[in-house]
Amino acid sequence: MDLISYADFEKVEFRVGEIVEATRVEGSDKLVRLRVNLGEEIGIKTAFSGIYKWYKPEELLGRKTVFVVNIEPKKMMGELSEVMIFATDDEENGVSLLNLDKNVKNGNRVF
Repeated sequence: MDLISYADFEKVEFRVGEIVEATRVEGSDKLVRLRVNLGEEIGIKTAFSGIYKWYKPEELLGRKTVFVVNIEPKKMMGELSEVMIFATDDEENGVSLLNLDKNVKNGNRVF
């Protein structure tokens, strides 16, 4: 594992986002297209995530979790993926999204 400096870590901006739209991406057996409300300052952004095997779109609606918001956009399936959802993966349980234990505002910084 490579160590990073605190200054490098500070460059990554994590924010709470609420999934307001989720659809399966036609032509892909993995991707879900998410529209995420990241609060007034950032607005609604698009994320593509390969989580369809573990999460169906209807299970994601209204869910709040953590997103990286200052990642360079990447073209996926003809659209830009503007933010990245935070998740973990393990052999036994598969992909798991992070849960918040309180209903905090969309766009709150995560530190």
